[in-house]
Parts: sequence; structure tokens; C-alpha cells
Amino acid sequence: MFHPRLPLHPPLSLPWPMKGLESAKTSLSYDEFGRMVLRIRHDLLKGLSPEMVAWWFCNIGGDMELDGKRLSKYRVWHPFDHIFWQLVQPGPGGQASAGAKFRIVEAFGRNPDCYIDIIDTVTRLDSTGFTGVSYAFGQQISHLNHDFTAVDGGTQYVSTLTIGSTLPLFGWILNRLIRHAVFSEAMGRAWLKHNVEEVGLLEYIIPRIYPDDRRRS
Repeated sequence: MFHPRLPLHPPLSLPWPMKGLESAKTSLSYDEFGRMVLRIRHDLLKGLSPEMVAWWFCNIGGDMELDGKRLSKYRVWHPFDHIFWQLVQPGPGGQASAGAKFRIVEAFGRNPDCYIDIIDTVTRLDSTGFTGVSYAFGQQISHLNHDFTAVDGGTQYVSTLTIGSTLPLFGWILNRLIRHAVFSEAMGRAWLKHNVEEVGLLEYIIPRIYPDDRRRS
């Protein structure tokens, strides 16, 4: 479905620092199908369990209180780049869970050339991580894994975004077109920085809104 392009919001001012790209281990490469593969081993998420991080992905929608203001949780998650999030289709139980579809609108680095408006189908959402895939012309063109592992002091969070198709014969041609017209290498590098920044903010966001009854369980 076509959606009109949405404008960027004015940046939010948050009381927390954003982690820099150098805080994580990142890479951009191409696989045997010509797909772009972006990997991030994030800095430790201190004080967060994998269950807490999974809870966040189930509860991205809605607002939160911050410095006496009611703000969109999605916008707080990245105060510069995030534009809009919508639960397009609930998963089982009527919630954001495996089987759900998320609409995600953002512009990496606030750059209009790095604007995306996609529908992600959630195929995994539990304490091991999150997986979302998106399709175009009947082909899977993106596959995003966020893997969560409990370690001393918090959660090790690893992200892998793969852009492109494994379509036989024509996959290489399609992937070349995707890189030129849909998701360029410049966008990939902008996404690496964007994702490092948003994941780092979870250390501050989740403890403020995580339910007390879940902390005790």
C-alpha cells in the first residue's frame, strides 16, 4: 500500500546521552547472493534482562511520561530520526507479538535520502530476540534479527540486517536494483549509526516504564 511521505518531527531534547558508533562493533558486507549484510554487536545494555528488552518490542506503541511531558515512546526511542510507528496487524492475543505487522517510518540521520516507510512482519518476538521481515513484489527484501543474550551486568544485543533477495537467477540483478533505488550502501552506513543510537537509549527508557509487577516475577 502506498503512503504519502510523512514529514520529520522537530527533534526532541532528552536528558540522556546517545552512544556513538564507536561504542559498538559494526560491519557492512555482501553475501554470495549480492545481499547487503549489516551487523552490529552493541555495547552492553547495562541493567536490562533479555525479557525486559523483549517486553519493549511488545510495547513500542503509546506514550510515556518524561520531564512532565507526554511523549510518543517510539519518538523517544530515537529523538531525531523516528517519525511514525503503527501496529498494522496484531499478533495472537491482539498485541505486538510474533505474527504481528509493524509499520515503521523513519529517516536515518534526519536525511530525506535515507527515508523508509515499510511494513515488517514479526516472525520472532521473545526473550531470545526479535525478527522482522519485509516484502516487495512477492519477494522478501529485508530480514532483521535482533538477538538478546543474558550476560553479567545486562544483555548482549546483536543486530543483523540483510537487504536483498535470494531469488534464483535474477536475485543478483534485483539486489543491484535495490541498492541503487531502495536501500543504498550510504543508507546502510546511516542505519548502522541510527541503530547504535536507538539501542543505546533502551538503557534509560525501559527502566522508567517497565511494570513493577514484572520486576518482581
